[in-house]
Amino acid sequence: MKKKLKALKSITLLTLAVLSFYQANAQLLVTGQIRTRTEYRNGVGTLKPAANDAAFFTSQRSRLTFNYKTNRIILQTSLQDVRLWGQDASTISNADGNKLGLHEAWAEIILANKKDTSFKKSAVEYFAVKLGRQELVYDDVRLLGNLDWLQQARRHDAVVFKLLNKSLQLDAGFAFNQNSDVFNYNGTYYTPANISPFVKDSKGFLVATPAGLIPLMNGTGNSSKTGNPAFVNAPSTNGMNQNYKALQYLYAAKTFKNTKVSGLFLADHFGKYILDSVITSTASGNGYVYGRRFNQKGVNSRITTGLLVSSLLDKKKTLSVTAGAYYQGGNDKDGNSLSAYTSTLTLSFTKKKFTYTLGWDYVSGNDAFSSSTTNHRFDPLYGTPHKFWGYMDYFYVGTGSPAGGLSDPFFKVKYSSKNKRFTTGLDYHYFCLAKDMKDVNGNAIKKYIGSEFDLVSSYALNKITNVEFGLCAMAAAKSMEYAKAITPGTAKLTGLWSYVMISIKPEFLFK
Repeated sequence: MKKKLKALKSITLLTLAVLSFYQANAQLLVTGQIRTRTEYRNGVGTLKPAANDAAFFTSQRSRLTFNYKTNRIILQTSLQDVRLWGQDASTISNADGNKLGLHEAWAEIILANKKDTSFKKSAVEYFAVKLGRQELVYDDVRLLGNLDWLQQARRHDAVVFKLLNKSLQLDAGFAFNQNSDVFNYNGTYYTPANISPFVKDSKGFLVATPAGLIPLMNGTGNSSKTGNPAFVNAPSTNGMNQNYKALQYLYAAKTFKNTKVSGLFLADHFGKYILDSVITSTASGNGYVYGRRFNQKGVNSRITTGLLVSSLLDKKKTLSVTAGAYYQGGNDKDGNSLSAYTSTLTLSFTKKKFTYTLGWDYVSGNDAFSSSTTNHRFDPLYGTPHKFWGYMDYFYVGTGSPAGGLSDPFFKVKYSSKNKRFTTGLDYHYFCLAKDMKDVNGNAIKKYIGSEFDLVSSYALNKITNVEFGLCAMAAAKSMEYAKAITPGTAKLTGLWSYVMISIKPEFLFK
């Protein structure tokens, strides 16, 4: 026994010595974050019903990120907890469930790196394979972004091949989603949403959500045959929890001195479904839960492709322009023929401590007076709408988007102190419909739907602590009620939102 213990000790010491030698150039970076956001909501996201009161709450993101790096591999794991203050009792039970989430868990296997002498031969500057749960962040995060403003953020389960060579970047990504790995699971049918465990049936009783069914909801929260068109028919992959069955993309970017040209080709595929109902038995008789059951073979495939160009126009780097356009074709998630597009044009000028930005975003929609059966509503994929279409998040997030699309001319001015510790900016958006929508009498409503003013200030208290304050207002026109699928005359046309966000983000480096 003593000989075995001695041998085991020798092996252990030898293993530790080998690991120490191999990891001599390795480093571990641990990053923490506590981010609280206290909000006053009085008409944010959508118009507030006239009878409703304002809301006030504090949300918190607690995140711990581990990044381990050697010359051959990079590993990152990010654990986070997102909740509202007071959402749980001061003492919770096991029945409250697991509140901890895995935001990231990926490994990047480095296959070639010219900057590292340990690679004897390298045909390109850098080539790697990144696999696991990860954020997909490209360009201005218009179509692919981590949605960091949202406390829970966004991530994908995917494998990405990454190539860098001189001024060229090529990324190819692949994802395939599934709900179950049980031995007797039939096929690869995928229910593409996070569903509440309970739903109200057609009689208004709270019942367990049927397995494999995404309920159709009416305006009262009950399951109905048709559902609320504001949610059922809106582009929804971005902000309304519907996930894809499979995704593939190719991203290419090339830099020419002060100009960057990038292109994206992305295909996402959605499982086909049938409308189904499940009988629920209650003391007062049978009710129904209506929904979509994703148990059909085949997928509805959507293609998105386009270019984005960013350039500095003068030697002093004070004048810049960004222009881009993307087309969407194939079929939407419901199987309808799709032909849609979006475009953006932004011109920025910086003088001393001020930056002035003038731009226009256009997102196509459906014309209510057209007989076309093709869907022309562009879906901004998996980006960060909060950055582009107003901080109050009226469009292309959780509260839906106008069937007529969106036209958004905007103007922004931003001040930055000399040391960059303090910034403040004011944004103005002039929101209009891109295409006609009808009122209750079948007449075209006015295309102007409202103006938004966003005042945001930020101050770095120290190297790890930042405080941000926002005050935003919406002055909506009556057309906004139709754009947001609200019964005319039932909501206030003015909205106010303010917040204070404190982010504390320490870093600890171990070599």
